[in-house]
Amino acid sequence: MAKLKSQYVCSSCGAKAPQLLGRCPVCGEWGTYEEEVVETSTSKGISARKSTAPLRLEEINAQEETRIDVHNGELNRVLGGGLVPGSLVLLGGEPGIGKSTLALQMLMQQGERRTLYASGEESARQIKLRAERLAGQPTNLFLLAETSLERILDQVRELKPEIVVIDSIQTISTEGLEASIGSLSQVKECAVRILQFAKDENIPFILIGHINKEGSLAGPKVLEHIVDTVLQFEGDQHYMYRILRAQKNRFGSTSELGIYEMQQGGLREVTNPSELLLSTARDGLSGIAIAGAIEGVRPFLIEVQALVSSAAYGTPQRSSTGFDPRRLNMLLAVLEKRVGFKLLQKDVFLNIAGGLRVNDPAIDLAVLAAVLSSNMDIALDADTAITGEVGLAGEIRPVARIEQRIREAEKLGFSRMIIPAGQRLNTKDFKIQLIEVGKVTDAFRLLIKK
Repeated sequence: MAKLKSQYVCSSCGAKAPQLLGRCPVCGEWGTYEEEVVETSTSKGISARKSTAPLRLEEINAQEETRIDVHNGELNRVLGGGLVPGSLVLLGGEPGIGKSTLALQMLMQQGERRTLYASGEESARQIKLRAERLAGQPTNLFLLAETSLERILDQVRELKPEIVVIDSIQTISTEGLEASIGSLSQVKECAVRILQFAKDENIPFILIGHINKEGSLAGPKVLEHIVDTVLQFEGDQHYMYRILRAQKNRFGSTSELGIYEMQQGGLREVTNPSELLLSTARDGLSGIAIAGAIEGVRPFLIEVQALVSSAAYGTPQRSSTGFDPRRLNMLLAVLEKRVGFKLLQKDVFLNIAGGLRVNDPAIDLAVLAAVLSSNMDIALDADTAITGEVGLAGEIRPVARIEQRIREAEKLGFSRMIIPAGQRLNTKDFKIQLIEVGKVTDAFRLLIKK
């Protein structure tokens, strides 16, 4: 015998409470508690899954798991080398950003490999129309328009595909739970059952998930704990570039980054982002600096743009796009305290060109150079790249993997590069002119020449 009872779960952090609360005592968010129906057993039932005996650590076969090559270099990199059989991957992002396009295009590139695309949002005819504009020659791609989890898993057992995509987890429901589609209890129960099925049948599943108004995955902390990998597909719909990041990955690094370009025929992999992110018409323009950044293991050069103008109102504005605004305020304080430039009555706007969001502290010096260039209305040398982390004392601190940054600038034809003093490297190995600086003031004397 089983009976139903309700509990309330915070959709922001996953905290549970026996009654409805207005404010979550764990994360402090308001209005995030949702009712979840749970089933409790009054008897000592036996688990549906077959129990296994524990093994000693040395008895477990530690051979490396063979990964599935999805024939998509950027996705393979972010996953850690490909899909692991039996894994559960959650792909999230804003509406219209390209989640379904990425998943469908990946399945269309599998060739003879048997795959299944199950959609609870579109009919098979609508998926066919979307597939016609995408690149790929699918021969064993099967489409299924279904919202019942039981019927989807029955088709998977019969078809035995090598990769399964479910679009989206919020539209799927299970018959064993009396709750509305998309509710927290339905999403959690469906994800748990898919996880068990994936492990038992050794089939990788990719779940597409919606996000809430705050930009995090809907339903979600519960989902993030259940799945093996969480991928975030992000970007501005007004820009052509899309960024794929791993927020959680049990089988690889979370520091990897995949870059795509949205085109009429689908998503194109960007193998050399530096050439696309740098503008060719930056000569003679003030407020532009070129920074050497690294995301994951990939080095690339980005264009840092700054605009400094007199404040039109009493309180000056500080705005940044693609860069941490708190770090911008810290760098502006260093510029004022250590260098002597007064920006109290100036508006400062900062932008990372191309719609990228960069967290690498090595672009600090380029940010300050762009701000100072705009403030003085003096253009920087277009053939100079900059890298270096700025400390609170105005010193330029060494950065990690400096050789990769230098080689990227050298490959793109830059004639010189400003780097932190004290970096351990052999300057004779590079053809580009390397200038070492130890303080922000030293760098500005080289960059700003009236």
